Amino acid sequence: MKEEQILLSDNASSLAVQAFLQMCSLPVQVVCRPNAEYMSPSGKVPFIHVGNQVVSELGPIVQFVKAKGHSLSDGLDEVQKAEMKAYMELVNNMLLTAELYLQWCDDATVEEITHPRYGSPYPWPLNRILAYQKQWEVRRKMKAIGWAGKSLEQVLEDVDQCCQALSQRLGTQPYFFNKLPTELDALVFGHLFTILTTQLTSDELSEKVKNYSNLVAFCRRIEQQYFEGRDKDSSSTSRFSKGPLLR
Repeated sequence: MKEEQILLSDNASSLAVQAFLQMCSLPVQVVCRPNAEYMSPSGKVPFIHVGNQVVSELGPIVQFVKAKGHSLSDGLDEVQKAEMKAYMELVNNMLLTAELYLQWCDDATVEEITHPRYGSPYPWPLNRILAYQKQWEVRRKMKAIGWAGKSLEQVLEDVDQCCQALSQRLGTQPYFFNKLPTELDALVFGHLFTILTTQLTSDELSEKVKNYSNLVAFCRRIEQQYFEGRDKDSSSTSRFSKGPLLR
């Protein structure tokens, strides 16, 4: 069901949280639900269920985990923390928005991938009604942030500029802040790995990422270190055995 239903942007956000929890060495069991969006307190996936608490999206999850004594960015100074937040904003403003644009505003992707996947858990005509409702919501958001009038070429150019900035910041380091991963590494991995391994109507989006060999190597490194070979029988690694691996 997951491969049939989950969309690019949700997959990327979910994978970012999985990577973050793996980097914190916290156990995670991934459960897929067709109505996950409606179970989330913010209406967005992913969310974590810990005891009687439910926390959704990477930022609040990072804060929740920090309150429990686990942090990836404690070793950074104030300037580095500010820089990390700025790059995370860049990823959310550019990559996440581009993913939403592609899946809800690009007509070919909407018809071939988004509507069938989004509506797959529901019977007709509810599947169509919910898909159009979601499409209307996302397009209204795009209009509010000035993306509604953009062409696909302009959106892909934004993605390229974001990748260029990330590539320059990463350089030859294993992680964005040298030798240890932070929340930024988890977020970038979630989006770039998903873009590289998700089949869309064309390869234009993934080709933008592939132009930066250090970013591809970065994704491969995190995949190997935090996902491959860990709990092979657990559900947390299932998407990696089904999706194409990075070589």
